[in-house]
Amino acid sequence: MSGTNYNVTMGGLRDSYQHIRRMVHVLCGLDLWRIAQQRCTKISLGNKGASWCLCPDGLSNKSVVYCLGVGEEISFDLELIGRFGIEVQAFDPTPRSIQWVQSQTLPDQFVFHGYGVADFDGVCKFLPPKDPSHVSHTMLPRDSPRPAIEVPVYRLSTIMKMLGHTQIDLLKMDIEGAEYGVLADLLACKIRPQQILVEFHHRWPEIGPGKTREAIERLNQAGYRIFNISPSGEEYSFRNNRNDS
Repeated sequence: MSGTNYNVTMGGLRDSYQHIRRMVHVLCGLDLWRIAQQRCTKISLGNKGASWCLCPDGLSNKSVVYCLGVGEEISFDLELIGRFGIEVQAFDPTPRSIQWVQSQTLPDQFVFHGYGVADFDGVCKFLPPKDPSHVSHTMLPRDSPRPAIEVPVYRLSTIMKMLGHTQIDLLKMDIEGAEYGVLADLLACKIRPQQILVEFHHRWPEIGPGKTREAIERLNQAGYRIFNISPSGEEYSFRNNRNDS
């Protein structure tokens, strides 16, 4: 078997495994099942295991892009910059992520902000992951062998004023459970990005699928429609139809 055929076969097996695993979780009430609600042009950017699906229509070097949650993986951001010449505003308050970004040689279009995004302005306790090899912290209460850190956070509406933006064209967020509050605040403030790419964390026992179901319903009511769901069922891509008119 050639290397290419082997990789294709292994990729198909991984997708099949994820599909079966998701179905088992759905049947056990630990996950939810959704399908795409609209069709559009789609491309995936970023390394395998860290890619995001977006719609390229309407994106240009003038687009405003916010990427919430950096960690130590910015392949999506860099491909976005390389393909469209877009300036990416990236946000992460965790010290390890800040240090990692500072150690990289990055294009000028990658603009990093060492604070977090929440549904309030102030200081928030971030709890570290159980596994010290992982980088992502969370605002959610959980058991951790290491102490929490305190970091500055701001609402999206506040950040937009700070950066002089009147709209966001593409919003990507992987913020470890804080997405539900940020999405609710975004909708309440009438902020309407053309696209929202979000990783939902409903598989965490302290969250559950009900919160993701409610978030999707609220986004639908605001005119957003799902155009892609990753094989893992965690990353969703939404597009706002009401901005097309």
